[in-house]
Amino acid sequence: MKILTTPNDSNTITGFMLLGFPCSREGQILLLVLFSVVYLLTLIGNGFIICGVHWDQRLHTPMYILLSNFSFLEIWYVTSTVPNMLANFLSETKAMSFSGCFLQFYFFFSLGSTECFFLAVMAFDRYLAICQPLHYPTIMTGRLCTNLVVNCWVFGFLWFLIPIIIISQMSFCGSRIIDHFLCDPGPLLALICKRSPVMELVFSTLNFLPLVILFSFIVGSYALILSTVLKVPSAAGQRKAFSTCGSHLAVVSLFYGSVLVMYGTPTSEHEAGMQKIVTLFYSVVTPLLNPVIYSLRNKDMKRALQKFLKI
Repeated sequence: MKILTTPNDSNTITGFMLLGFPCSREGQILLLVLFSVVYLLTLIGNGFIICGVHWDQRLHTPMYILLSNFSFLEIWYVTSTVPNMLANFLSETKAMSFSGCFLQFYFFFSLGSTECFFLAVMAFDRYLAICQPLHYPTIMTGRLCTNLVVNCWVFGFLWFLIPIIIISQMSFCGSRIIDHFLCDPGPLLALICKRSPVMELVFSTLNFLPLVILFSFIVGSYALILSTVLKVPSAAGQRKAFSTCGSHLAVVSLFYGSVLVMYGTPTSEHEAGMQKIVTLFYSVVTPLLNPVIYSLRNKDMKRALQKFLKI
């Protein structure tokens, strides 16, 4: 991998510079404290869900096993960006090495892809539980649940493997500045010496394809769920059915709503400030809100957390 400099550059460029959130020193310290608290609360909230599911034998079911794995994923998802962001607030140079940038790129987007797969699998689980209740125990077995979890992780981490290897071998010219708080493909591809429309198309397709396919699958699953619930004669039965999938639907709306705004349209259409805000929402705010959504709307989860906190 090599970086080419312009004739006016006297020093060899040895990495990238993440601008993050440019502001005064006092503003940087304030943001450092704010995001440190958000990060800590995210780890605690998702950690509580994992521990609650682990300690309560009644929650050793596919629905909650998927939820605990999802919370584990959220911990690593937010960890792929926030620690480096916090270090960037304290840094004078805002520098990030090549390897650090590409590793962050790979893990951030791999974990994001894994989250898309998990949300689809969780929707499938709710479809079986509500639309096929008699066959649910025989279909969603422990073995199938384990296979689905493993496949989510495997496919999520294979999705961006080849593109990140290709882009890491390219040459970068001129400015090393990335006007973002993470190594996002848009600003990164803009620094390539020779722009490659094919590579940009590949990245756009890889970003867009799982979003469209998996989101369509989720929408289809909930359309069938809604159709089935509306046929339930009693209002109490309808409320119970909706309560089992309401939390998941809220999480899907938060995540996909922001991600589709970011990657459902060409990156060039977004200003740098808007890119940061939208990316911040689905990469930092959503993992913080997920434990709150699941614990507030789920009585079994609340009982499990209360039991765990008393230990």
